[in-house]
Order: sequence, then structure tokens, then C-alpha cells
Amino acid sequence: MIISELISSLEQYAPLGLQESYDNSGLLIGNYNDKINQALVCLDVTPAVIDEAIRTKSSLIVAHHPIIFKGLKKINGNSLVERVIRKAIKNDICIYAMHTNLDNALNGVNSILASKLGITNMRILSPSASKLNKLVCFCPDEHAGEVRQALFDSGAGHIGNYDNCSYNLKGEGSFRALENTNPFVGEKGKTHFEGETRIETVVPDFKLPLVVKAMIQAHPYEEVAYDVYPLENKSLASGAGMIGELETEENIEDFLASVKNILGTKYLKHNRLVAKTVKKVAVCGGSGSFLIDAAARQKADVFITGDIKYHDYFEHQGEMTIVDAGHYETEQFTKELIHTILTKNFPNFAVRISETATNPVSFL
Repeated sequence: MIISELISSLEQYAPLGLQESYDNSGLLIGNYNDKINQALVCLDVTPAVIDEAIRTKSSLIVAHHPIIFKGLKKINGNSLVERVIRKAIKNDICIYAMHTNLDNALNGVNSILASKLGITNMRILSPSASKLNKLVCFCPDEHAGEVRQALFDSGAGHIGNYDNCSYNLKGEGSFRALENTNPFVGEKGKTHFEGETRIETVVPDFKLPLVVKAMIQAHPYEEVAYDVYPLENKSLASGAGMIGELETEENIEDFLASVKNILGTKYLKHNRLVAKTVKKVAVCGGSGSFLIDAAARQKADVFITGDIKYHDYFEHQGEMTIVDAGHYETEQFTKELIHTILTKNFPNFAVRISETATNPVSFL
């Protein structure tokens, strides 16, 4: 398999346009035309993970955290990052990262964390107001279904809790093929009239390049006529964190005991427990202290994340229980998510979840 095929499916699920400005998701080591035989999925790329890739003959590592995050001025092996890069290159191992783009995806890191914790009726805690576009294309009637499905499959047509949304109008198009053309219908030099369907759908900005590419690939014409209209409407289909409800109200101590069991951790850091039962729960995998106020505004009983700072625990005392369950612990299911995306799209391609322990934090 060519790595670009695999990357295309990953970026269709979590487009790079969703990543934060400070991030460095994408193909970090390797070439889009490189051939790969097996993928190894991990949270962090360490020397031990590179060793595992060598041992398992995995020519691609798909990680959540990008090993190249800040600017590099030299690669001489003095730091852990430099050693990982050198070892990967020497062993022809490609590295791809999907970080905040997967964090911000609707069915990304926070969605799987919330599901594991038994949260239902989920919605994004802090939606990103992405600009919407109306995409219009014109297609021969007999090929309209194929082109329309390609639009939907690549991410177009989502309005709220509905998908596959489009408006279709039959009409007649005309064109004249000039020199150096190979028309699908009609003859060179003659004006041709063709029964065509006008397909209208909506596409958020971050998905537009992928959707247009899929449309052109599915369309029978060599020169596809299409229009893109910027809209005032905003898409709320991406953003940070997740919030929802438990099936039934739970005692706070019982709920946190369940959280510890599900996340496989012995310890949780938290502020003073709120003296009420738990129903509404907000989560953010990884570092989510920036969402504390958003969770409180939406009346969450509990907010679960990682990397909470000391002074953050003073916020919303008596109103909301703030829980630091660990950065690694709240993102650990990301490996399972990436594995599922790849195996669903490429059932005959070998994908392994790394068995190497990469959590750098230990407790006595």
C-alpha cells in the first residue's frame, strides 16, 4: 500500500484543518509515495516504540502526539526527539501524527473517552464555529447518484443531527468541446446539450479540499463544473471536549470509583467533592483545564481531564467536581480509535496497537 492512501482515510476522518495553530499533525517522517506493509498505532513515539516497529516489521507508526512539535535546528541524537528521528529514518520507518485534529473531531478522542465512561446524549463541550460553504456541481443524470454519494462519503451534507443532506434539481447543461479535449459525451467543435442534475450540499471549510477532490474523482467529465459559495451559517460539528449525561444519577464516590476502574488508575486528583449526585459529566482527553469554565457554564456536575494546575482546583468549589485523571489515562483509548478507523477502511492491511508502555508518569 502507498502511504498516501492510508493518510487520505485518516484525514477524511480528522482533517488537518481541525488542528490548532500551534500543532504539527500530519506526515512527519516519510514520503507520501512510500510503500508501507504494516502500521503500528501508539500515543507517543519513543525509542522503545521504534524498536517495536522494527521487531514487528511495521513500516509506519501512527501516533497521537507528534514527535516533531517544536522547531528543530539539528538532528544529532543529543535529545530523545533527535534519537527517535534518526532511528526511524535509518530503519525506513514513516511517522504520522493525528493530534489536535483528532481531539477536535466530532467522533474523536473525547467521544471515545465519554463513551467508555458511560456518557450518553453527547455533544461537543466547546464547539468551533467553522465556516460553512455551499457546494454546487452539475452531473449527467445517470451519474448523479454516484457523485452525490462520493460527496457524502467524503464529509459533505451534515446539518445538525442529519447527514446525507442535499438538494437536487434536474435541468439541461450545454458545452462545446474544443481542441485537446476528450469529451465524455458530445463531439468536438459542436455545442452539446445534456440532461444534468444540479446537486447542492453544504461543506465546512476544513473538509472542502477533500470533498472537492472526491467529487472530481467520481465525476465522469474531464472538466467538472462546480461552484463554491461561502455561507454566513456556521458548522458546530467540531470542537474541544464533550459533555453528556449518565444513564442514571450516581453517587459521586461511586462514579469516581468507576472512573478509576475504567481508566485503570489507582489515583484521581480532584477538588472538594460536590455534595450531590452526578448526572451531567464533561470530559476532555489530555490537557483540558482551559475548558473548566465551559463545563461549569453548562452545569456539569463533574469535569474529567488531565494536567490540572494547582490554582484551577479553587474554581467552582461546591458547584462542580474537577477531576485530574491523568493525561495518558484520558487519552489511552485513542489507540483503539485509530486502530478501528484503519481496520474499518483497510480490512486486509495489518494494523497493530503498540504494546510498549509510554506513560512517563509513575506513582509511589
